[in-house]
Amino acid sequence: MDAMIRLECLIQLRYDAQSSGTFILNVEPAASTHQRIVAEDLRLDGDTGPVERHVTSEGTRLIRFDATGPLTITSRFTVDIDHQTRPAHELHEIAPQHLPLEMLPYLLPSRYAESDKLMQHAKQSFGAIAPGYGRVSAIADWVRETVAFRVGTSRWDTSAADTLSQRQGVCRDFAHLMIAVCRALNMPARFVTGVDYGADPALGPVDFHAYVEVFLGDRWFVFDPTGISPTTGLLRLGTGRDASDVAFATIFGDVTCWAPYLEIAAVEAPDQGIFLPERTRDPVSTADGPISKMRH
Repeated sequence: MDAMIRLECLIQLRYDAQSSGTFILNVEPAASTHQRIVAEDLRLDGDTGPVERHVTSEGTRLIRFDATGPLTITSRFTVDIDHQTRPAHELHEIAPQHLPLEMLPYLLPSRYAESDKLMQHAKQSFGAIAPGYGRVSAIADWVRETVAFRVGTSRWDTSAADTLSQRQGVCRDFAHLMIAVCRALNMPARFVTGVDYGADPALGPVDFHAYVEVFLGDRWFVFDPTGISPTTGLLRLGTGRDASDVAFATIFGDVTCWAPYLEIAAVEAPDQGIFLPERTRDPVSTADGPISKMRH
């Protein structure tokens, strides 16, 4: 264990279903080797049916239920996150022919990360940089320097190509652009949604946050192209190809929605080996690994 972070989080969602609505929610923390759930409590206040649960192959925990009338969902939890670090010079890009086949979805274009449209730009901008962690960091830095973080400047259907053209957006737009460029260079890259600790309060209230993981060496490493919070202050909810895979709420029916309310806090207990999140340029991984089925 290189560094342990304990984060306490509250997510509250409010709805009103005029007729029976079906809800699929991603509001519980992902559980993995490196993100351990210390405590959790999920409450559904309203007229709801039975709750079904499903865990995806990436560890995203989904719940599904029907509801009618006013509904409040409260998810409260505490997680311990074990951040693994590696020397940057040891992290190499893996050629597609050596990757496990289950990596294929993270190499191909997806709904919001059209890497095929950005291939020429990616090669012109980053093709001459030596492959490895340094090249991925350069891509993250370029996105941060190129795209202005402005709330309300993008839409639900804004894609990586749109963001490259408009040069503004929010965290999901930053993430989609970085993912598309990495995939255009044959690097597996995926979208993570969660909650971030340590962002400047001037950016607004606590909200859901999107960041990126890129596969280097034998595991996934974290990159946040927005740079608005420490990479060690990122809490994982869902993991997928892009935002279409990991929405915090997918709703079917005539339902009125209110803005989500979130809180997040970090616990400091040095005597227990628990420290506050801090900014670092070192490679950080919180995903399960290593991957052992690579071809040689």
